[in-house]
Amino acid sequence: MIFKGRVWKFGDNIDTDAIIPARYLTTSDPQKLATHCMEDADPNFVSKMKQGDILLGGENFGCGSSREHAPIAIKAAGVSCVIAKSFARIFYRNSFNMGLPIFESRELVDAIEEGEEILVDSARGTITIARSNKTFKINPTPPFMEELIADGGLMKHIARKREKNEK
Repeated sequence: MIFKGRVWKFGDNIDTDAIIPARYLTTSDPQKLATHCMEDADPNFVSKMKQGDILLGGENFGCGSSREHAPIAIKAAGVSCVIAKSFARIFYRNSFNMGLPIFESRELVDAIEEGEEILVDSARGTITIARSNKTFKINPTPPFMEELIADGGLMKHIARKREKNEK
């Protein structure tokens, strides 16, 4: 998969409450959650970003509660993927389960400024900064995980497999 967009940079320990504040958890509607994505970290984030843009985080991105609402809100807001120095374990798993691609790259996060454009090639395991053409290596996404993400997450992936087997 190829992702191309501007980066929006956030710091260390961005927890799930900063991603989608608890006061909005009265709904599970992805589009309603999307309107409040990153609201407590940057109140103007949703109005500034464009479809396909990319979130960058520091250490321990997605820490806090294990709510699935966080990757749902990010994905529904139109963010194509998240890159961080490291992810909280439960957020990492929930992201793949919800179909949100995430990647770890300490070097990229330190080398880039907010607003710059990057190109992520998940199959080749590279991220390239457009202005400088500098490339960073990431762990390539295994084909079965690419398929899971392309299907829109774990539940949709299972449903697709089931349909395929019933034919």
